Amino acid sequence: QVQLVESGGGLVPPGGSLRLSCAASGSIFSINIMAWYRQASGKQRELVASVTASGNTNYPDSVKGRFTISRDNTKNTVYLLMNSLTPEDTAVYYCAADVRRTVTFDLNRYWGQGTQVTVSS
Repeated sequence: QVQLVESGGGLVPPGGSLRLSCAASGSIFSINIMAWYRQASGKQRELVASVTASGNTNYPDSVKGRFTISRDNTKNTVYLLMNSLTPEDTAVYYCAADVRRTVTFDLNRYWGQGTQVTVSS
């Protein structure tokens, strides 16, 4: 099986910064896309950032210029650096990874358990 474990959430004042981490472990042969999503209370889950295995990134306009996604392929870990946070960024943040497993070589998307980010004074 494959597990994704997130860390780094918490409470931060408006204008502050936070860095999230997500480490994948288990029966991993390779990881294609790694991404961060968020879901605010009463809203649908939305993509925040994604990065391919070769390092190509993608961001929606709402976070472009403020958030930076990166990954360490040697550690199967993805990071999300969030700057200039506003209360509108408050949400549960989830990491996702498209993992090709060993033995079966099937490709599936796996999700982390989520970490709360609250932006408030």
